Amino acid sequence: MSNVGFIGLGIMGRPMAGHLAAGGHELFLHDLTPLPDQLLAIGAVGCKSGKEVAERSDIVILMVPDTPHVEAALFGPSGVAEALGRGKVVVDMSSISPIETKRFAAKVNQLGCEYLDAPVSGGESARSRQASPSWSAVRTPLSPRSSRFST
Repeated sequence: MSNVGFIGLGIMGRPMAGHLAAGGHELFLHDLTPLPDQLLAIGAVGCKSGKEVAERSDIVILMVPDTPHVEAALFGPSGVAEALGRGKVVVDMSSISPIETKRFAAKVNQLGCEYLDAPVSGGESARSRQASPSWSAVRTPLSPRSSRFST
């Protein structure tokens, strides 16, 4: 299984991270609010910053509210970008500005990493209809890594 970082553990992020942990992935978490006890109880590891999440993860998933939050998580002090290196993958699941997404992707790509824009919508009602995560959409762009994902 993969070492997966997850930043943003609100209404959408918390259950998504829980599905990943249940799927056997090693999970490293960061949020601006206290980390959910239920995720820590099943073995997820709390991290002090986005940088620490990226240091410990092969894949970093962002699920934060808006464009400025993504920018801060990636490029702010102790942000994810400070620990990105060749071969890591950033998956941004936030619904943000497509113009800024392209800019963020270019900066992450310059660090030797892949950037996958995978916005979600529908809020909590849509999230509750998904029983488990599907990585089928990720397999094609990340085909050399597809063996690291489970469906």
